[in-house]
Amino acid sequence: AHELQMRLYRAMTASERGALALRMSDDVRRIAAEGIRQRHPDYSEHEVRRALLALLYGADAAARVWPRLPVPRP
Repeated sequence: AHELQMRLYRAMTASERGALALRMSDDVRRIAAEGIRQRHPDYSEHEVRRALLALLYGADAAARVWPRLPVPRP
């Protein structure tokens, strides 16, 4: 299965691979945000976004973006 998938990727143009990478990145972010929502149903959408940023880039990055707010747990 892996070799078939690699052949399919190699057959794509650079533009197609780029578009696929963007879609996959968006999918991962949506899945991660949904996981945060399920673990923390009390979080507002803003808290979910802050927790997602902390998950993806670290708590220090989230604290720098929102210095006056606590960093929610992902």
